[in-house]
Amino acid sequence: MKRNARGAWSYVVTCEHATNHVPARYRRLFAGAEDVLSTHRAYDPGAKLLANRFAKQLGVSAHCGVVSRLIIELNRSIGHPRLYSEFMQSLDTTARRELLDRNYMPYRSAVEAEIGRLTMIGRRVCHVSVHSFTPVLDGDVRRADIGLLYDPARTAERTLCRRWQSELQDDDGGIVVRCNYPYRGNADGFTTYLRKQFAGGQYLGIELEVNQHWPLQAGSAWRRMQTQLVATFVRATA
Repeated sequence: MKRNARGAWSYVVTCEHATNHVPARYRRLFAGAEDVLSTHRAYDPGAKLLANRFAKQLGVSAHCGVVSRLIIELNRSIGHPRLYSEFMQSLDTTARRELLDRNYMPYRSAVEAEIGRLTMIGRRVCHVSVHSFTPVLDGDVRRADIGLLYDPARTAERTLCRRWQSELQDDDGGIVVRCNYPYRGNADGFTTYLRKQFAGGQYLGIELEVNQHWPLQAGSAWRRMQTQLVATFVRATA
């Protein structure tokens, strides 16, 4: 990651659910259920594209997961009951350990090491973890276009998200932007883990959640939304 010229910030951009890719050795486990790989359960539609837009604007490279969340969930802690999906339940301990060693640990360790290097040279890191969420889950309609997730106990994260929310709503009063929705920002996740490794004065972890209605409709409205998200974030951190 390049040293950032704006203020005291350095930026890290990640996308844990970037792809629905299933390595060949695991494809047999999805026999008869291949359709699930095209759904939100397998990946976050639009998230990788948006993460790369952020990274390009900020002058960094995005860290993106390379396997489906149904293989191993990069946004969950080791020991979490949803670290492995139901499709992985037949794997023995050795095979699960291989998934950790091959996919989980390299991804998370690379991000943590980058943040560590930056904080060691006195930089304050703003980490944007890019996600998207399904418009309806278990019959519940999610009533937001954008969610900004943060830890309420961290003042700097709360302040940044409120400022970003304001910028987004000023830019387009028609979109609904909610904080800590549709998930809690301090629930189990990669940013929550990283907050335990780095103090609030060193690290801000923000999860950006975009309603999948936008990337799934594609077209000019989705392109405009990407531009708005990046531009308002830049203003909020100026």
